[in-house]
Amino acid sequence: MSEADFEQLVDQQYAPLYRFALSLAKSEADAADLTQQTFFLWASKGDRLRDGSKAKSWLFTTLYREFLSRRRHEIRFPKIELDDVREDELLISPNVRALDSTFVLEALWEVEEPFRGPLTLFYLQQFTYHEIANVLDVPIGTVMSRLSRGKAQLRERLLSKEEVLGNKVIALQSDRRAESHG
Repeated sequence: MSEADFEQLVDQQYAPLYRFALSLAKSEADAADLTQQTFFLWASKGDRLRDGSKAKSWLFTTLYREFLSRRRHEIRFPKIELDDVREDELLISPNVRALDSTFVLEALWEVEEPFRGPLTLFYLQQFTYHEIANVLDVPIGTVMSRLSRGKAQLRERLLSKEEVLGNKVIALQSDRRAESHG
C-alpha cells in the first residue's frame, strides 16, 4: 500500500475507529491509544489483506481484539496508584509463598511435549482454544484435553519442586475446598 493510500485510509477511518474505541474504552486517552495501535498494526500487517475492500472490517476487528487484549491484561495486572496504598500494604509478609517466572518456566519445560505446546500457547501467548487447534492441526476437544492433562502435570511438577525448595510455591488447592470434599 502506498503512503498516499495509507493516508487516505487514515483520513476516512480515523474518526469512526476513534468513536468505536471511545465507546469501548470510555477514556479519550485509551481510545486514542487503541486507534493509534490499530493503524500501527495496519501499517505493519495490512498488506497481507487480499481484498482491499475489507480494510474497514479488518481495522474494526483489530481494534476490538486489541481492546479485549488490554482488558484481559488490566484484569490480570490491575493498576494501583501508589499514593492510594497504605504503607503496611506495601510490606511483603515473610510467610507469603510465591512463584517466580523462572521457577514456573522450569516446571513447564518438564511437562511432556504434547501438553507443553497447548499450555504455552494458551497461557503465555493467550491463544484461544480454536487458535490452538488451528496451529496444532488437532480438534478443539483434543486441545481442551491436552490443556487439562498439561495443567495436571504442571501442578505435579510445581508441587514436587515445592517440597524440594522448602514451600515456596502457592498451594494450588485452597484449604476450604479440601475441607468441603473430605
